[in-house]
Amino acid sequence: MSDLPSKIAARTATVAVMGLGYVGLPLAVEAAAAGLRTVGLDLDEAKVSSIQAGRSYIPDVESEQVHQLVADGLLTATTCPQVLADADAIIICVPTPLRKTREPDISAIVAASERIASHLRPGSLVVLESTTYPGTTEEVLLPMFQAGGMKVGTDFFLAFSPERVDPGNKQYNTRTITKIVGGVTPTCTEMALALYRTFIANVVPVSSAKVAETAKLLENTFRSVNIALVNELALMCRHLGVDVWEVIQAASTKPFGFVPHYPGPGIGGHCIPLDPFYLSWKARIHGYEARFIGLAGEINSSMPRHVVSLVSDALNAHRKCVNGSRVLVLGAAYKRDVGDTRESPALEIISMLAQRGANVRYNDPYVPSVSADGVELRSVPLTAAEVSLADCVVIVTDHSAYDYHWLVANANLVVDTRNATAAVREGREKIVKL
Repeated sequence: MSDLPSKIAARTATVAVMGLGYVGLPLAVEAAAAGLRTVGLDLDEAKVSSIQAGRSYIPDVESEQVHQLVADGLLTATTCPQVLADADAIIICVPTPLRKTREPDISAIVAASERIASHLRPGSLVVLESTTYPGTTEEVLLPMFQAGGMKVGTDFFLAFSPERVDPGNKQYNTRTITKIVGGVTPTCTEMALALYRTFIANVVPVSSAKVAETAKLLENTFRSVNIALVNELALMCRHLGVDVWEVIQAASTKPFGFVPHYPGPGIGGHCIPLDPFYLSWKARIHGYEARFIGLAGEINSSMPRHVVSLVSDALNAHRKCVNGSRVLVLGAAYKRDVGDTRESPALEIISMLAQRGANVRYNDPYVPSVSADGVELRSVPLTAAEVSLADCVVIVTDHSAYDYHWLVANANLVVDTRNATAAVREGREKIVKL
């Protein structure tokens, strides 16, 4: 039996985290803060240099903590995969995008696993955290690691534990978000539990890696489908002359059987726009068509076009057309109070407005510049002059730094896709809501 649990308990185990992005860096910091010697491995030399200098590049991780952990010798970073040979536990946190065909792209997982396979030593634990389709851990990783003759559950241990990261969330972070773990064998599960319970407050085991993989996809499919539902409701309510935001608020008074979701200009980030298609792709391989997932994707992906139509209609009502109008977009990030633009609907909205001839400008306190389908822009200062010169201001991301009373007071026309102006009373005639 491996001595990994005793090494973890004694804080003599070395943990390697592959991928130092929004998932990997917070995880590495928590492991190091718990007293485990942690090394981060990333192909990006800039990230590695930043960590080595004690600087964080992710808002949810304080530079002061990174600096102290590096100074204490508990956290280090490198681009050299040779460090994997000394690791007792290896956690894979690499990106898993979709191809243009909406098929899974697990090339980063495969590349990481190939590096691990060439350095894997007896008694080691490998945990995949990257979101992927059900079966990846056992169908892709396991054969690679057993090819050298070692046996899973005896010579090495393999598990899946899905990341649950919500950038910008002040209430829940890596340490406090409940974590699920599913091993390829029961012993693998126990080894992963021993590791994560060192630096995660609540860790819950499930019966297999495949269950853990599917649970992650359910979480984000649940959100995708329900967001699509309220997005469609918003479109219906517009035709019915009903305020969708008031409808949701009223329905939310029910103390059971209802979970409020909110419409918006589209969905963004790495998870919700992509993860459901990992599940539907795997289902399709087995001869089942996931119709809800496909329909939800169609509705959610149509919302940026709906926003552009709202802008066009609102300008037309003021005897102006999109072509030649000055449009100020507020927010380029995919969600409030973060600087992450991955899959952000703002980029598509900016691109479509520019294609229609609008003079597009944008402001985002977290995003200094954007590239949207060939349109290169820098964030402009949010001044009274900038707002008043705009023919239309479009609120795409409802950052808490924005003063919406001031905004409406200075604007000529506001298209609000987030209900950010709900508390504004003066100047409501200027506001067009989603």
